[in-house]
Amino acid sequence: MSQELERVYTINLGKVLLSVDTHRAPRAINMIREFARHHMKTADIRIEEDLAHQIWSKGVRSPPRKIRVRMSKTDEGYVLVSPYTDEKESKEISSKDSKKGKSSKDSKKGKSSKDSKKDTPVNDVTPDAPVKEIKETPAKEVKKETPAKKVKKVAPSKVAKKSK
Repeated sequence: MSQELERVYTINLGKVLLSVDTHRAPRAINMIREFARHHMKTADIRIEEDLAHQIWSKGVRSPPRKIRVRMSKTDEGYVLVSPYTDEKESKEISSKDSKKGKSSKDSKKGKSSKDSKKDTPVNDVTPDAPVKEIKETPAKEVKKETPAKKVKKVAPSKVAKKSK
């Protein structure tokens, strides 16, 4: 085959929210199938289990709004849709960070607040040192509120019968 066998797409699943909340995850799966049919020009679409778990991770009612997938056409004629993992770039970034010795976040901020707390020495309290006694002051007395006066309920007066 002369055409490209593997492609990476970001699929917008925003229209999933238009369906009833108990059918959103299945509709997201169907939308991925339709997207793959349209772009890869093949009717036989197979979705990897990891991608299905990613869609169903927050339940049937709230699938992700966007999802990044890798679609690869196999020799058997079907399209395999799998979650996209950025392997090449992550390896390049990790090798660059190992050369520097620091990550890019640390170099921008300098020392973090956690590191500075670890560097400061803690003053140890010796058992021979005199301990100041704290005098207890009596708590202010709180006046109790008097309960509101009870209002007696008056029975409604009997309505006099009207004469004819």
